[in-house]
Amino acid sequence: MDIATTKSFIYQPPVSAHNAQHILVKPNLGYPVSAPVTVSMGVLAKVLQALRQASPNAKISIVEGVCSPVSLHDIASKNGLYALLDEGMELLDADTLPLVEYPNLSPTPVRFKTMWAPELLQQVDCRITIGAFKRTILKDKPLISASLKNLYGLFPRSKYHARSLNSRGQLHQPSVPKVLQDVYFSIGHLFDGAVVDADLRFISPDWKPDRGKTIEFGKIFSGIDPIAVDRSACIATGEAIPDYLAAIHKLRSIL
Repeated sequence: MDIATTKSFIYQPPVSAHNAQHILVKPNLGYPVSAPVTVSMGVLAKVLQALRQASPNAKISIVEGVCSPVSLHDIASKNGLYALLDEGMELLDADTLPLVEYPNLSPTPVRFKTMWAPELLQQVDCRITIGAFKRTILKDKPLISASLKNLYGLFPRSKYHARSLNSRGQLHQPSVPKVLQDVYFSIGHLFDGAVVDADLRFISPDWKPDRGKTIEFGKIFSGIDPIAVDRSACIATGEAIPDYLAAIHKLRSIL
């Protein structure tokens, strides 16, 4: 577990990233808005550079599924992502990838006994999630989004949309904190590393994850366990530890 100032942040890839043939990076780029709504290009660049140093010949797939009518290509172009990519890196839209059904390993699934996500997750050697640190209000309660909530973008809207085809409304019932338990035990446990970009914190007065105020914080959190990284970010920022992190930690202890 590492906490660094934004200026001093040097990403330390997990063991599985060294001499890997294929690495998957899932950054929070779901909205056509720059940091802190999405991950900053500065933090993403440092992660990609470190991964390239760890595996000079690896194929690195940056995978995201958007949450708006704006395409991933347009979001990436607007934010300057393409300038960060070398010849061995590619940007993939999660909504276009072949899917497989992942079993929910939780002893007490909340809603989904299995979840559909890209088959690519089980074909790579290393998986990294890079989340922006955000707080929204959902059903009158604060919701912390960091490296685990970032994984929502990997689930296909074709299977998980509700009224809006642009979002994943089915993953909001019975509640996001509860469904996040299913997310972790279906695909979250596969991730080898997590980064939380809290250089700028995003605070929304309501449920909207792309409209709110920005607070300078200047810290980046990273490690091999998304649950520990998200917990550390909450403690450092003074946010209450979300119920879903505590529930996942408890369930992991009995598996």
